[in-house]
Amino acid sequence: MVIRRASEPLAAAGSTDGAAPGTPGGDRPGRSRASAVAAVGTDLPGRPDASASAARGRRDTAAAVGGRGGGPVAAAAAGQVGGDGGQRRPSVVPGSGWPGDPADAGTPVATDPTAVRELARVSTLGELDARVSVCRACPRLVAWREEVALTRRAAFAAEPYWGRPAPGFGPADARIAVVGLAPAAHGANRTGRVFTGDRSGDWLYAAMFRAGLANQPTSVRAGDGLELHGVRVVASVRCAPPANKPTPGERNTCRPWLVRELQLLRPTLRVIVVLGAFGWQALWPALEEAGLATVPRPRPAFGHGAEVRVDGLTVLGCYHVSQQNTFTGTLTEAMLDAVLDRARVVAESGSTAVGR
Repeated sequence: MVIRRASEPLAAAGSTDGAAPGTPGGDRPGRSRASAVAAVGTDLPGRPDASASAARGRRDTAAAVGGRGGGPVAAAAAGQVGGDGGQRRPSVVPGSGWPGDPADAGTPVATDPTAVRELARVSTLGELDARVSVCRACPRLVAWREEVALTRRAAFAAEPYWGRPAPGFGPADARIAVVGLAPAAHGANRTGRVFTGDRSGDWLYAAMFRAGLANQPTSVRAGDGLELHGVRVVASVRCAPPANKPTPGERNTCRPWLVRELQLLRPTLRVIVVLGAFGWQALWPALEEAGLATVPRPRPAFGHGAEVRVDGLTVLGCYHVSQQNTFTGTLTEAMLDAVLDRARVVAESGSTAVGR
């Protein structure tokens, strides 16, 4: 198990940099518990005072994604100056003032699957969000999210990128949870807030506004004034994955975060809306592990409008708000509105009666 503090140098804290890409945690036997839990600040890659070991970590990250032959990824990871006029960083330094950043330099950082399970044992959503937001348990995802933050899309070249996992967003007493797949590389991985800054978020939050679940129809960036009413949005995998496809191992490594989030929401939670088949598959074992439901056998099949009642919770299926679905008409505004309206009615009435 590897946990460090966010302020500890990666190399000294048992960094997973250099672990085989795609191997969650890159855990190696023989490491002590102290080397397994780490903290967030001084020598993280990209900080002006980064040490030589942190610079090596940036080069290793670039090599894990783009190969060891140099090129733009390696140059960026080594600290090339970005189009924003400052030093490009692979991630925002916790506690440095990013709007809504739940972590600080003392937040413990999970760097393997065992540490994720241990650090998920918290008593508040605020603590959970902080620990989620600095997780480094999956080397492939860490390498990808930070490479994207360094190279950036041309349209956002002058903007700093979040480059860290996206925690849940919404009140701790939510009656509705919306479970998605994973952050978008240039959406939440850029803005630091789930479903924010991309077309999927445009669709989701506009629909929430129409359903009376949000105070505004837009979600552009963290700190833009968006507030959710009675609903919390989470991703089943908290880091942006290459090609938007997490591996089953990465999903399993991330599951303890979802499990604990559901447990902390349970006192008020009535409805779970699941966006897409990946989230649907991730939810059922999480519900069982959280002790919140006995999952039917065989597991319920995913479908748009699917509705399953388990142990006082109503689970609703909805096609994902991906551009592939919305551009092709697979998911329309009316279809999305119908699912959110249904969720709101069930949450407010405590029953399964259909209607507004």
